Amino acid sequence: MQTSAKFAHYKVVRLTAPIFATSEAELRAFAAQGLPVAEVDAEHPDQLIPLVKDADIVALVGTKLPTCVVEAMTQCRAIARMGAGTDKIDVARATELGIVVANTPYFCVEEQADHAMAMLLSLARKLTVAQHAMAEGNVMRARRAVGSNQRVSACTLGLVGFGRSAVHMARRARGFGMRVLATRNNKRAPTDEADALGVIMTDLDTILHESDYVSLHLPLSAASYHMIDGAALQKMKPTACLINTSRGALVDEPALIDALQQGRLGGAGIDTYEMIDVFTELLPPRLHPLTDMENVILTPHVAAGSVQAGEDIRTTAIENIVDILSGRWPPHENIVNPTVIPRFPLAERD
Repeated sequence: MQTSAKFAHYKVVRLTAPIFATSEAELRAFAAQGLPVAEVDAEHPDQLIPLVKDADIVALVGTKLPTCVVEAMTQCRAIARMGAGTDKIDVARATELGIVVANTPYFCVEEQADHAMAMLLSLARKLTVAQHAMAEGNVMRARRAVGSNQRVSACTLGLVGFGRSAVHMARRARGFGMRVLATRNNKRAPTDEADALGVIMTDLDTILHESDYVSLHLPLSAASYHMIDGAALQKMKPTACLINTSRGALVDEPALIDALQQGRLGGAGIDTYEMIDVFTELLPPRLHPLTDMENVILTPHVAAGSVQAGEDIRTTAIENIVDILSGRWPPHENIVNPTVIPRFPLAERD
């Protein structure tokens, strides 16, 4: 990365959203590259537009960038998403306007796999039931509950999506002796990595029918919205568990609630939601019907959290910004809209 005062005349706006304020470490990282940063704590488009309309770069974590905001960004070279998902950004309109959308796709693939695997193991061993039984002093309840446990090495894990986090999940599951199935959109993609791990590539229906645990590892799009709906849940074993650490709207939450309440699903581990806004400091207690179920583990979109992930997200996002302001493309895997014709031309990487 180049360190240069030549970036001083650019305007880099960092949108903070309510709970993603710029950290001291991030500010130091921007300063080390000579990048001036204007911190903006606004959410509503009417508030955002005056603050981003002359920005060269807009960097963000969880703030929404709808069409009207993107169209107002008449000087913008790039939207730098500090994270992987871009479903809150109108990427299509940005592409039409020549705005590059860059992200940090691999910053938390290990953390996501760790989190999903931890949920799987906790569900498999009924740790929540055992913890509650201990708190009550009712140890016999825990002993009765674990009598129906299945040995993890006798179970099948189905991975919906086979990107980097799913590959890491497969490695962990194979280490526990699990049979692992996986599916992905591109059926013609090479299977070398899956073959090396002993992962069986198949279709979604097979995964739903045969898996004891189904874990979601794919982005949200028009095609994947509510892909796990009532019909999909009916195909799963009544003892199976669903794990979602990707995007909440991949799952039809009312259908999931109904399946769990009716005993047509064994359990769930959920880190992302469609019906709950977890991008806040506090939530009302017992907000969601799933919070009262012992066979459900809920976490507030924290699967990405770690010291190392925080460092990676800062480093990659700032490298993307420096590349674009230096007139070159960021690495291909960091470009969300590779078909964009940049508003300000970019040179190919060496």
